[in-house]
Amino acid sequence: MTIAQVFDYQRPKTLDEAVQLLAEHGGDVRVLAGGTDLVAWLRDDAVAPDLLVDIKHIEGLREIVDLGDALSIGSLVTFADVLNSDLVESRLPIISEMSATVASTGIRNRATLIGNICSAVPSCDAGPPLLVHGAIVHTFGPAGSRQISIDDWFLGPRQTALTVGEIVTKVVVPIPPGGHGAAYVRLSRYEGEDLAQASVAILAPADHRFRIAFGAVAATPLRARRIESLLEGRAITPDLIAAAIALVPEEISPITDMRASKEFRMRMSEVMLQRGLRASVERLEGNGPSYGTNLM
Repeated sequence: MTIAQVFDYQRPKTLDEAVQLLAEHGGDVRVLAGGTDLVAWLRDDAVAPDLLVDIKHIEGLREIVDLGDALSIGSLVTFADVLNSDLVESRLPIISEMSATVASTGIRNRATLIGNICSAVPSCDAGPPLLVHGAIVHTFGPAGSRQISIDDWFLGPRQTALTVGEIVTKVVVPIPPGGHGAAYVRLSRYEGEDLAQASVAILAPADHRFRIAFGAVAATPLRARRIESLLEGRAITPDLIAAAIALVPEEISPITDMRASKEFRMRMSEVMLQRGLRASVERLEGNGPSYGTNLM
């Protein structure tokens, strides 16, 4: 692989130093963590930064912390770290389930969960599970710390609410009280390094206030609020699932590209919603398929 570009490279040792580098530089600056998306974009000339700020050696950013009612996941936590975490598996199993679907073992060893949402491609795998859990993105920049709801994070393809000079430090993911079931269903062409053709995350809390989010079927990952309103507080029955499926075309707007046609994405999103709803409710009740089971 050849990267035919010239750029400056800095490796700060502290968060303050990294933010200062971002603030002082007037050109196109990119933050390098895992680099699995960024390096590919450099190779393909999709981006041409003047400066890369490598944050991999900043201490304190590769931690998963139990906050009691939430988990904090640092910006250098890789998908492999998530998969190796008993804490994530026990308290946020959908995050583990999602992480196992990302690319290959080699990519998961490098790619970070937060880098995935910072890349903000429509098919990013971390987006839908974080949306259904109501995650909060924590940033640090020249003006200090900031907290951004994941609902306000995705602005468009490769566009986020991150402002100039800011770095994401962690994402805090709330855990519903009273237990919950969840499911992440992903459709791809083959196992390995393939982006999702479509995906859906479903959270079934004990109070049946369902949360549903789709990926790869709109310009950004998005909540399915019409379907959520339909399901709220109700027991899942075949008739209710059918009514929810009928609302899918009102929630998503898939396109045709090299990975799938819009018609295929639409139909499979309906199938994925059906299977994910059943699995999440069964898991809430203490049975059903184990997390990590391929529902497609």
